[in-house]
Amino acid sequence: MGSEVKLFKSEEKMSRAGMTQMLRSIADKLDQGNIHLKSGQSNIKLDVPDRVILEIQVEEETKKSKGLQHSLE
Repeated sequence: MGSEVKLFKSEEKMSRAGMTQMLRSIADKLDQGNIHLKSGQSNIKLDVPDRVILEIQVEEETKKSKGLQHSLE
């Protein structure tokens, strides 16, 4: 089993409409076969192969001040 290295991470609050727009933009770039991700000082350019692994994760967290929250990663 190989090791995993995190090359890029971005986390920001946005509206559902903003997230939808961002995901559509990412999907368009994936169709083209390459993607450039940028957040602050972090950025990475990737050539995307024809076959990829898609990982989706949903988390649930209870915060005292905000109650139950869900996140989609």
